[in-house]
Order: sequence, then C-alpha cells, then structure tokens
Amino acid sequence: MVNLSLDFAPLTSWWLLALVCLPAVALVAWALLSRTRGAVLRAGAAAALALAVANPVVNEEERAPLKTVVPLIVDRSQSQKLGERPETTETALETLKSRIARFPQFEVREVDAGTSDNGSAQTETRLFEALAATIRDVPPSRIGGAIMITDGQVHDVPSGGDTGLPPNVPLHVLTTGRSDEFDRKIEFTQAPRFSITGQPVSMTYQVTDSGTKGSAPVTVQVFLNGDLVATDSAVPGVETPLQLKLDHAGANIIELAVNELPGELTTSNNRAVAQMQGIRENLRVLLVSGEPHSGERTWRNLLKSDASVDLVHFTILRPPEKQDGTPINELSLIAFPTRELFVEKIEDFDLIIFDRYQYRNVLPTLYYDYIAEYVRNGGALLVAAGPEYAGENSIANTPLVNALPATPTGIITSKGYFPRISPEGKRHPVTRDLEGGQSEPPHWGRWFRAINVETPKGTVAMVGPDEQPLLVLNRFGEGRVGMILSDQGWLWARGFEGGGPHVGLYRRMAHWLMKEPELEEEALTAATDGQTLTIKRQTMSDTTGPARLKSPSGVETEVPLQDNGNGIFSARVETDEVGLYQIAQGDFTTLAHAGPVDAPEFRSMISTMDVLAPVARASGGSIRRLLDASQSLTVPGILPVRANAGAAGHNWLGLRTTEETELLGVKSYSLFSGFLGLALLLLALAGTWMREGR
Repeated sequence: MVNLSLDFAPLTSWWLLALVCLPAVALVAWALLSRTRGAVLRAGAAAALALAVANPVVNEEERAPLKTVVPLIVDRSQSQKLGERPETTETALETLKSRIARFPQFEVREVDAGTSDNGSAQTETRLFEALAATIRDVPPSRIGGAIMITDGQVHDVPSGGDTGLPPNVPLHVLTTGRSDEFDRKIEFTQAPRFSITGQPVSMTYQVTDSGTKGSAPVTVQVFLNGDLVATDSAVPGVETPLQLKLDHAGANIIELAVNELPGELTTSNNRAVAQMQGIRENLRVLLVSGEPHSGERTWRNLLKSDASVDLVHFTILRPPEKQDGTPINELSLIAFPTRELFVEKIEDFDLIIFDRYQYRNVLPTLYYDYIAEYVRNGGALLVAAGPEYAGENSIANTPLVNALPATPTGIITSKGYFPRISPEGKRHPVTRDLEGGQSEPPHWGRWFRAINVETPKGTVAMVGPDEQPLLVLNRFGEGRVGMILSDQGWLWARGFEGGGPHVGLYRRMAHWLMKEPELEEEALTAATDGQTLTIKRQTMSDTTGPARLKSPSGVETEVPLQDNGNGIFSARVETDEVGLYQIAQGDFTTLAHAGPVDAPEFRSMISTMDVLAPVARASGGSIRRLLDASQSLTVPGILPVRANAGAAGHNWLGLRTTEETELLGVKSYSLFSGFLGLALLLLALAGTWMREGR
C-alpha cells in the first residue's frame, strides 16, 4: 500500500519567510488593485520565489496493513470436563480456527482459562481476567472482537456490562452443554471447624435438585473418617439438621453422600465434605502408686504438667510387712474409694496407671476382673513394673493376668544397661524416632534394673539387658495395655548420664493407649497442601503395595509408595482437580480434600447462558448454544464486518476489521529542488522582465 502526501521543508524559518513575503504580498495586492501593467506576472514571480524558499515536498509512504486481533478464550475448568463438553469444546475450537484462518486480516490469540500454570484446576472460572491479560498489549483500534467457548459458569463477570473490550467491539459466547441438563448436589450450610470429641456437634446441610421440578425425600449417608455412622433423610431445597460425635482428636473428615438422580449431569457433587478438628476434653487419668519410690514423682510431675489432664492419684504408704492389727478402714485419713473408682466410675477414666502396684488386699480380687473387663471394652491400662511384679504379690497372680501382655519369671536383673529400641520398635510410632535412640550405644543414660518376663504378647518396642523385653505394647479386646518392665525411668528425668527422652516416651505411650490416630501401627493417612497430595502408609511390615487413588471425577490410578525405612511408605501426587480424593491401600481407606471445601466451581455445574447473556448483548455480540435442540453440533460461520455494521446473525459471527497500518518506509520528492525549481523561477522572472520591456 502506497500513500502520497504533500509537506513543506522551508529553507528558512517560517517567521522569517513571512516577514519577507508580507511586503511582497502588499506590493502585489496594490499592483492588482491599481491595475498596474504586469501585476499578474509579478504576483506569479513572487509566488514562485516564496514556494522555492518554502520547499514543498511530496512524501511517498509505503505501509502494510495490520491484522485485527481476535482473542479466543477457551474454558478449561473442571466443570468443562463433564459429559460431552470436552468433545464439543475441541470440535468448536478447531472449526472456528479453520474458519477464521480463511481471512488473513485476522490474528487469533487462543488462551486456555480455568487452569493454573501447572495445569491443575482452579477453584473459580475467571475468563474475563484471561481476556484482559490477552489484549493488554493491543491498541483498542486493533481489536475486532472476542470469542468465548464455555459452559457459562463464569465467576468474574464484570458488573455494569463492561467486558473489558473497547466500545463497539463484540463479545461472542459459544455455550457448551445441553439446555435440558439437571443435577443434584449436596452441601454443608453450617459446619463448625472445631468440636469436643465425644460430644454432639450440630451441623446443617442441604440437598439441591437443579433443573427438575419437585423431588421426594432422598437418603443421605453420613460418613466419619470413611466409616458409615448414620443414614439420614432430607427433602431437596430444605436445610436439614445433623448431629454427630467425633470419635477422636485431631483432623476428622465428615462426608455426606446422597443417592444419584437418574440421568443427572454429574455425581461428583453428590458428596459434601467438612473438615473438623476434634478437641479432646481433659483426659481423666487414674494413677495408683503401690508405694513411695523415686519414680513416683516423675509420673506425677509429667501428668500434672499437662493442663489437659485431670489426675486422680493415690499412693499406698503402708508396707505389707507391717503388721500391727490396724484395721484397713483406719489406715488413711480419707478412705480409699475403691468401689467408686473401680466399679461405679471406672468407665469415666481414659487411662489407668499401676505404678509399682502389688496385690495387698486393698482391692478385692473381684475388682481386678472389673479392670480387665474395662480394658476389654476399650479402656487403657499402663503397668510400670518394679521388683514387686516378680514377687508373690504380683498383680500377675490376680485375674488381671488375662489382660497383661507378659508374665514374670521371678528373676530381676540388676546391672547397668542401655535401654534400646528393638527392630520392631524402630517401626512402631511410640518408639520409632525417639531422640537419641538411633545411635549405638543410644545417646541417653543407663538404667540399672529390669524385670524378666516370658512369652510377651504384642509388640516388644524396647529391650533391656540380654535383649530381654523392656517395653511391651499389646491390644486386649477393644482396649490396649502397655507395660514398662523397669522402675528406672526416673534416672532420665533426673539427668543421670545425660538423661533421656522420658517425656516423649511416656506421652507417646499414653496417647497410643488412648488410641490417638497419629500413633496407630497400621494406618493410611493423606493430607493436602494446595494441590499437592501426600499419602502415608504406616505399617509394621517390610513391604506394602501401591495405593489406589480415585479423583473427584472418578478417574482411578495406582500410586507406588516409597519406603522411608522406618515403617512409613509415602508418595506425593500433584493433583489437577479440586474436590474429594479417595485413597485405598489394602484394607485401609482414607479421604483427602484438595482445594477449598466450598469451591465456587462446584456450586453450580449446569450449563447456562443467563450469566453471560447481558454482557455479550451489551457489547453488540451474541450468545448461543453449540448443541441445538436435536443435540447436533452447530458452529456459526465467521464474517468480517465494518465498524458500524451488525456483528451477529442467525448462523454467523461478525468480527470488525481495522484500518490500522504499519509504516514500512518513506520517500520524499522536493518540487522546487534542482533544475525544475530553477527553471520555474527563471520563467517567472523572465516573463516579468518581458512584460516590463514592452
């Protein structure tokens, strides 16, 4: 394209040229008015001289037309993966690109929106944000229109109909999905973040049927940490109350599942999840010390230092060998409430500790049966054994022996030794990573007494002299029993030979006995940090199989677990979907939620034109479905249109063309330069001279 234009490049400044020309113009005007002979020739000569000084220039510009930019925003959000929407999107995208490519004046800028930089799903669909970023470097006059391919569920629609495009630039929306879609979803409307374990927590939820009229009550299953705990009934559209009790402290996942509506759009939102932290009320611990000794204060100080522990402590001060005929009911200022503690309120205690306790007729024999039954029904018992456990008055000689994990041989080993973590203990959560226990010898102080036992049950987590069991942990019925076969732990508390991790060891034992999930020997857990899913499998076995991962959209994959060498197998997975992930490994299952629990992307997933119709029409554009009434795909044609023409028709989209050009080069030609200018000037002067000569 070549454009010609006239310009001036004066040989002197304009003001000096005007100063010289004004007198000449005055003289020429006077001559013309007075009809002086030769006035016209004089005027021509003056004009030629002025033009020569003004130096008129003809510019020849070579220009190339600029292309009109057309942003093509493609919705890649998670809701766009439902049903036939992916195929519809891809077909429409390729068809549009091929049709626009027939017009060389258009430049298409394709942008995928709805996913993050690493390809993972976002919690919101922000198409207008992507549109603004696409045209940020484009002059408004070069934008011919924008096209969006989406299901209509967009969460950043600007208010007031402002699309972010220049005025009179159309926005065309092509909507995926069908017009007759319907869906069922369930969501929590009220769910606290914290609750006290064992106490009812009130929540509300709601089932919503979209795209249908009238629904009968539906069945809702309630899961707590993957276990079905209740079945409820709810009326769609009505908030339904729910009460639940958390069974353990720490993280809890409450899941609601509603039955599928036949033919509904997706079942991914037929589940709702609430994450809740369980807070245990003050732990009730009964500590019974058989006699005063150096380690008694260690137990008491440890339990009293924890504000969450309600401690009931009794110490039997009278040694059994003292026989003076004093009745038992007169041996203390306050009578030992044996019946109240071990019969009436035994179920109220979370943990019972026998510290160097021996059978001395303080407790009736029947009460040991009650204690064993308490453990069998889910209670926790810890026995800190001393020399009396190997004697005639050992509690192993009572009905409690059924619950004890080891029976004494009657032998007491008295020599210095380092308590060591056993091979099993290196994989057990109670002793796995005790500070100082990984070196040889262990980096802690020695003990000097151990009670020998035989046929231990359960897990021998620590060993003493000659590899004899030192710490035994066992399950009995629904409850748990722990046994420390030495009364020398107080040496660590006193700092003897550097001390040792008595606080960590004792607390872990207590928490394991009270079934803290973090200390389970066999467990499968999962946690998310953003879109990163971490899977951990704790096991006492040397090997374990891969985990099975099910995404919110129902895609199942196998995830190999890497051995960390300490009983933990783990894997990290970068997820690309927001929602609830189900993880299974062997007989264990767990849940983890990636992204926000109440993500806008899942509030409504039915295809709609209502959200974008106002802004599309306000811009002069159009909105239509890609699937017609017969469910056949129809992609509109593309037509270039002028600035003031309509931008949409029955089966076509209009894109405005720009008249912007790019300057490639300029050539300038001076009209009064060289011989041409000199000849014109001489001709004008000669004509004047000839007229004067007559």
